[in-house]
Amino acid sequence: MSQLEHYPVLHREVLNFFKDIKKGYIVDATIGGGGHSFLILKKLPEVKIIGIDKDEYAIQTADQKLKQFKGRYNLIRSSFKNIDNILDQLGLQTVQGFLFDLGVSIFHLKTERGFSFQKDQPLDMRMDRSQSLTAYDVVNKYSKNLLEKIIFEYGEEKFAKRIVKNIIEERKKNPIKTTKQLADIVYRSYPPPLRRGRIHPATKTFQAIRIEVNDELSEIKLGVSKGIERLEKGGIIQVISFHSLEDRIVKNIFREAKKLKKLEILTKKPITPGMEEIKENPPSRSAKLRVGKRV
Repeated sequence: MSQLEHYPVLHREVLNFFKDIKKGYIVDATIGGGGHSFLILKKLPEVKIIGIDKDEYAIQTADQKLKQFKGRYNLIRSSFKNIDNILDQLGLQTVQGFLFDLGVSIFHLKTERGFSFQKDQPLDMRMDRSQSLTAYDVVNKYSKNLLEKIIFEYGEEKFAKRIVKNIIEERKKNPIKTTKQLADIVYRSYPPPLRRGRIHPATKTFQAIRIEVNDELSEIKLGVSKGIERLEKGGIIQVISFHSLEDRIVKNIFREAKKLKKLEILTKKPITPGMEEIKENPPSRSAKLRVGKRV
């Protein structure tokens, strides 16, 4: 295993933007397996982490990862859209930094929840296992029009109508229960010359359904906006996104905060991984980092 696979995406850049935070709190709003937080705690000995994740397994995993820093981190199972309430409960008006690493992570892909079509798994895709809505419900119970809207808008999938037509036909015969069944339907929906591209035809559809199941886009709008409000003057907010919908939302929130003289944007264009990181860790290739400083 190569060295960089042990590290979270854009870890050098994230640490660099936080380097002037000598003490106080950094909120890791999507702690996942704890990769970024581990490096922050190691590099910044006076800093404490508030780690948030709505996935119970993520909280348990991060706790194991960070145990050598006991007393310097606080893990909370919740959605990052509740950042304001979380900080209120901890008695904190402002913090020194925020990190959002959006979307599905390698950590989630390793669970048996149907985030990936590389293995045949039940159609689940819930980051929070306590919620009721699953990918199975979206695929088998949503109307034709709603499915088309989700796959076209959230997946930016130009073959959405064709894909949904085939989903509807298939689910009339039998429920679509697994990732392989769904991926096969999408694959058949693509024109034959486009089936063997660098990215599997099902990628955009899976992305769209995952976003719907986890209400990801509205969470980003709420969480990032609240994060800016709860940053102390000079505090740093960093957001890593992995597709254009996420990045567009973050860009617009940052621009609006700049217009209101709340934020200085430190990244004129988003930072992307270098060739070395992409070579060592191919999933990082679509990552974009935007950074702002509270004024």
